[in-house]
Formats: sequence, C-alpha cells, structure tokens
Amino acid sequence: MLVIALLVKLTSPGPVLYWSDRVGINNSIFRMPKFRTMRINTPAVATHLMKNPGDYLTPIGSFLRKFSLDELPQLYSVLNGDISFVGPRPALYNQDDLVELRTGKGIHKLIPGITGWAQVNGRDELPIPVKVEFDEYYLKNKSFVFDMKILWMTFVKVVRREGVSH
Repeated sequence: MLVIALLVKLTSPGPVLYWSDRVGINNSIFRMPKFRTMRINTPAVATHLMKNPGDYLTPIGSFLRKFSLDELPQLYSVLNGDISFVGPRPALYNQDDLVELRTGKGIHKLIPGITGWAQVNGRDELPIPVKVEFDEYYLKNKSFVFDMKILWMTFVKVVRREGVSH
C-alpha cells in the first residue's frame, strides 16, 4: 500500500486518497477511502455517467482500477464497521436511482461490501436495475458459503481483469 501511495503522489498532483460519500446500511452516509485514480476536479458522479471517463484518469489510474488496487484503503472501512468484505457495493451519495431501487427491495438493510454478487457478475458493465436484481438475489441467499464463493470469484475476476470498463 505504501508503494501504491507513493506512485499516486509521484504521478499526479493532489491527495493520495480520495474520500467519497457513500450510502451504507439503512441508507446512512459514510466516507469511504480509495486510492485516487482520477485527476483532481473530476466531477463527483458515477464513472458510468461520465462522457469520457478515461480522460480523467491519472497516469496510473487505469492500472490501479484494472487490478482493483485502488480498493485497498477500503480495508479501513471494514475495520471501522462501515462495510463488510461481501455485500452490495455502497452507492455514491448521489445515486438516487440505485438507492431508491435498493430501498424498495430491502437491500438497504444489508451492510455494503468491498465486493458483491453484482460485481462478480458484471461490475461496471451492468445497468443499475440488473445490479439491483443481483443485490436482491444476494439478500435472499446470503450465507457464509455464498460469501466464500463471491470472494473466490472476485479473486479470479481481478486476476483476469474482467468486468472493468475503464
């Protein structure tokens, strides 16, 4: 993590960590850290809503995202109790459509996770209603064995660099 922090600092101006406001359990807002992969002054919207997200990436941003190394600081959020290893990915505070769909299905009662069923089934490539369907499936089938399957699938997807669109 120290090497990544140093690389972020040396390759672009700005802070090493990006703290984003996220929606946690029961739709409470918390701050989640990631290694910064986007240039400073990038709009605070979901990447899939940007016209050309690649234009905002730092010199090492694409590499960090492809291997999910930007996610490592989220271990702080796990230790802090804001997220778990497995659960629905925490929505950005301004993803009202995602929050509304999840709330309607009771998904907001789950602790969000670093990885989840939607992430291993498409990640950035899935439209929001499909992500919510995967989140609902997870809600209805949550178990230790299912979580272990998701963790294993996450490892495989990260190694193969699958499901990352930017």
